[in-house]
Amino acid sequence: MRRFAPSSLLRSLARPLVAALAAAAMLVQTVAPSFAQQNRPRMSFIRDAEIEQLMREYLDPLLGAAGLRKGFIRVVLVADRSFNAFVADGRRVFVNIGAIMESTTPNQIIGVLAHEAGHIAGGHLARLRQELGNAQAIAIIGTILGGAAVIGGARSSGGQVGSDGVGAMGALMGGSELARRYLLAYQRTEEAAADRAALKFLAATGQSAKGMLETFERMANEQLFAATRMDRYLQSHPMATDRVASLRETAPQSPYFNAKDPPARQARHDLVRAKLYAFTGTASEINRRYPAYDTSLPARYARAIIEYRMGRPDTAIRLIDALIQSQPGNPYFWELKGQALLEGGRPNEAIAPLRRAVALAPGQALIRTMLGHALVATDNPRFMDEAIRELSNATGRDPDNYEGFRYLSQAYGRKGDEGNASLAAARSALIAGQNEEARRLARRAMGLLPPGTPGHRLATDIFEQKPERNS
Repeated sequence: MRRFAPSSLLRSLARPLVAALAAAAMLVQTVAPSFAQQNRPRMSFIRDAEIEQLMREYLDPLLGAAGLRKGFIRVVLVADRSFNAFVADGRRVFVNIGAIMESTTPNQIIGVLAHEAGHIAGGHLARLRQELGNAQAIAIIGTILGGAAVIGGARSSGGQVGSDGVGAMGALMGGSELARRYLLAYQRTEEAAADRAALKFLAATGQSAKGMLETFERMANEQLFAATRMDRYLQSHPMATDRVASLRETAPQSPYFNAKDPPARQARHDLVRAKLYAFTGTASEINRRYPAYDTSLPARYARAIIEYRMGRPDTAIRLIDALIQSQPGNPYFWELKGQALLEGGRPNEAIAPLRRAVALAPGQALIRTMLGHALVATDNPRFMDEAIRELSNATGRDPDNYEGFRYLSQAYGRKGDEGNASLAAARSALIAGQNEEARRLARRAMGLLPPGTPGHRLATDIFEQKPERNS
């Protein structure tokens, strides 16, 4: 598991998200400037083969039930331990790692994903953009009418602004308030529609809505005291208590309401939660959550990770080897061993476990990327051809793979192939949002690669693209 800021990885993923949030912020700025200024999106992301694979397996059946293309829509992990998930375009579902960590069963996070699939299937983001224009029109009309009230009040008072001026300013602000309430009402309607769609998708895939109900019950309990002071008409989502009441009535109507998660799925879910806690928590937190007397596989997984994170490689490798002995066919245990050795400065030793991980999970681009990294890190010329094969495979499967292109550039450089090294570096810079650097590297690649070849054409495309303005 690795964490990256948008400036260093997944900038291409963050760009449409920031654009969508910026559009919403422009509307909010019209109706509530202070909110827009105080809540500018700042996020970092996590890449992890095991977690992404499990989320893909949770999401794909729901997409099929929604009539959406499986595999085309991916889950992006947000490095935030609060409970949240959202969509920002029709191709990605953003899930805070906190939503996974707090979901004690697969069914609970599957309910969250079903809700987000409902947003995508309903085209809610595109329709939100239309409603932004409607709300802005309402704000403008309200402001014009408020301005007329101010002028009328000033004329009636002979141009003096006294206590009537306060009311006039209130009239000016009324347009913005109307627009804000209009947009929030629209968002609440779409949230309710996504809830109904989620129930439909869960039933179509033979899954229970009980986890979705449990999630909203937890949210309602957390809102218990705050709800008494909240204006339900100033919320973007229906009140959790209202959603619970609706789900308690509708969810049990499904013939699958009492269906349980398969034990193997629950076991994988528990491992992923342990991994997230271990990679993002402190040693004391892990000791409390997974004490030494807990001999379960998730607890042992968490303790192995925290030993590696705390800089105790020998203990970590011993614990990881015990995990591998218990599940020799688990590619992610082999991947963890390779990562611990690689980041511990032992790339030659990391190669064998990472090769084994690739053999067990040949479709996992991120594991291939780590193997390519280890091969390059040895600085051994005899490994460079293998590194190029692995990294080319990884970047072909995952075009947003910033690290993959960076290490591919290094591998080509060690081979003396400066043209392809420059091209790979240009693609890495492009993903990072470093557009001028990408154009500079692409131009260099154009001068080194034979004209008419695929590499030369790709370098030309990068060089000739219009630079985007960074926000």
